[in-house]
Formats: sequence, structure tokens, C-alpha cells
Amino acid sequence: MTTTTPPIRVLLVDDQPLVRRGLSLILSPDPSVEVVGEAEDGERAVALAHRLRPDVVVMDIRMPVLDGVGATEELSRTLPDCKVLALSTFDMDEYVVAALRAGAHGFLPKDVSPEDLGAAIRTVHAGEAVVAPRLLSRLISTYVRAPLDAPPPPAAVTGELTPREVEVWRLMATGLDNTGIARAMDISHSTVKNHITSIFGKLDVRDRAQAVIAAYESGLITARTGGGDQAGGSL
Repeated sequence: MTTTTPPIRVLLVDDQPLVRRGLSLILSPDPSVEVVGEAEDGERAVALAHRLRPDVVVMDIRMPVLDGVGATEELSRTLPDCKVLALSTFDMDEYVVAALRAGAHGFLPKDVSPEDLGAAIRTVHAGEAVVAPRLLSRLISTYVRAPLDAPPPPAAVTGELTPREVEVWRLMATGLDNTGIARAMDISHSTVKNHITSIFGKLDVRDRAQAVIAAYESGLITARTGGGDQAGGSL
């Protein structure tokens, strides 16, 4: 007897009815996804999520009553199995950092393609993180910089990180990919991957985006002062 995988139950949250309708129409042809409800603000989203128990909440960030960041934080605390995929019309602002820190498993711009939206829902449902490459790049280039003479962050923040792992973390936070880190440190690609896996575990972060935020908050890297609006170029 053939068994079929049940569709991913999705709750759509946006204060604009037209946006909710558009998202629903985008997702309706996808047999792996079922839209089970809609909410117009974060407070209603939390209430509906407790009643409908969706697998994924597609959450607008800027909303009245309770914004998406507050709703994400509440859902992460009370319904940890419910994954939040945050959406925003803004490519980069403090809400991206706040949403990821609040527990969102992904952050995408609202102009994402239907195919990418469906793929992101499936990815976060599987427990992995999704951040649009252009948002991650802008997060890195807008919010952080790494001084050449940066002192090591406090031991209380780094936990059990080795000096080599701290250096991998710093280079990751400047925007280098694994190949760039391997070249900068003259180590193998597989060694870089092993270090990053260990760093994620010791810092208790899910992905590179959260690792960048942790580096910013720890003092390993520091906030840009001025010129941030022009920092969206390639890294």
C-alpha cells in the first residue's frame, strides 16, 4: 500500500488582505503545502497557531497590534515545533536581526519567487534555516565589520571555542565563504566545515546568519558607524 506524505500546514500572517490572498494563490498549486489559516496581526497569529497547530508560519514583520518579531518570539517560546519564515518588503533593517534572534528559521524578501517561497517553506519545515543570499550579504556588510586588531571576545561568550575556531568565526562574520576561510587560514575545506559545525554547537546557533549576529553581539566584530546605507555591494 502506498503512503503519501501529508502536506505542510501553513499559516499566513500579513496585515494586508491582498498580500495574504496573493501568498495563498502562489502556494495553492503546490501539493506539498496546505494553507490552513490567515491572520492579520501577530496577536491573532499566535492565537490561531495554538488552535490550528501549523507546521510553518509565513510571517510579515511589520504589523499592528503585535509585530512579527514579537509574534515570532512568542511562538518560539510556546510552540517550538512551529517554524517561522519571516517576510519583509525591506531588504535590510534591524528587523532582520531581530526576527532571527527571536527564533525565525528564515527571512526572505516579499518579492521572492513562488518557487523559492515553496522551497523555503519545505526547508524550514525540515528544521533547517533559510536566509536569502542578498539579505545575508547585506546583513554582514551593513551591520558588521571586523577590525584587524580586534581583541578576542570574552570567554563567557565564546564558551569552549578554541583559538582556531574563534578565527574561523571572525572570518565567517566578515562574509567569507568556506573556500575563502580555507584560503585565508591555509587549511582544508573539510577542516573549515568541521570547525563551523563545532562553532554552531558551542555557540548554540543554527546557521551562519545567527553566527554573524552572535559575533556582533559578543564584541568579536563591531557595528559600522556611518556609511551603512551604501554597504549593500558585493562582498
